[in-house]
Amino acid sequence: MAIATLTLNPALDVTTCTEKVRPHHKLRCSDPRFDPGGGGINVARVVTHLGGMATAVFPNGGPAGGMIVKLLEDKKIPILPVPIAGAVRESFTVDEDRPGDQYRFVLPGPELHDDELTALVDALFGIVEVSHIVVSGSLPPGCDPAILKRIAERCHAAGAKLVIDTSGPALAACEGAGAWLIKPSLREAADLLGREIAGEADEAAAAKELRDRGFAEWVVVSLAERGALLVGKDKELRVAAVPVEAKGTVGAGDSMVAAITLAASQGKGIEDALRYGIAASAATLMTPATELVDREDVERLYAGMAS
Repeated sequence: MAIATLTLNPALDVTTCTEKVRPHHKLRCSDPRFDPGGGGINVARVVTHLGGMATAVFPNGGPAGGMIVKLLEDKKIPILPVPIAGAVRESFTVDEDRPGDQYRFVLPGPELHDDELTALVDALFGIVEVSHIVVSGSLPPGCDPAILKRIAERCHAAGAKLVIDTSGPALAACEGAGAWLIKPSLREAADLLGREIAGEADEAAAAKELRDRGFAEWVVVSLAERGALLVGKDKELRVAAVPVEAKGTVGAGDSMVAAITLAASQGKGIEDALRYGIAASAATLMTPATELVDREDVERLYAGMAS
């Protein structure tokens, strides 16, 4: 069975490097690197890199949208771009040579009309033989977060497992949606619950509360350098992060979601799927700029975790 992803607010990721970021100066930059970006698009890229099949559904408009389509076609990622009147956004990342800091500038993206949103969702559910659907990334300006609950209802009707990876009001609107899995960070979980989360017992209680409130069957809380916490019915599992030398952070969370979803779609248990996700996240940290996983790195790190 295949995977489908939906990116409601994609971005053309532009990455460059300069010696040091200073105010009021012209900053001479290296040649830019262009990558197709946005949560669901990144998930589809990682799934494909890892040998799976994922079709990326996303709005397409303007020069940036056209470049995203070309880049994905060049990478042989299955895509279903849906035309929109507006122009897809760009995101701009500047890496410093010294001291090595990274600056990320994210534009808001276009508003989507109701008919465009309907066309996107219809395209998503028009893909045949899909076992898992991943909705990942931010919502475009003015988009009603209730669209995620509507997608959840259609997933239930279609028998597809829904993975949601978003934040803020969009994630809050998923209460009661009954997704298969959500992956908030610890800060996002705290924001959802309106309180600070301190200590491992509180982390587990917070994840259980999100599950009990109907966000998802499985709640995976990303704990950054401490790994991740998985909570489901009568199950709690912590998986430590894999220590690696980090060259970049872009896409690490998307890689975790992609690998978890791919492993689950291939019949692996949720515990093994989480370990595979942790390995993919670590492998992405090892790559510079907006590059994503190397399959050999993922398999090697995963094998080391299982041993």
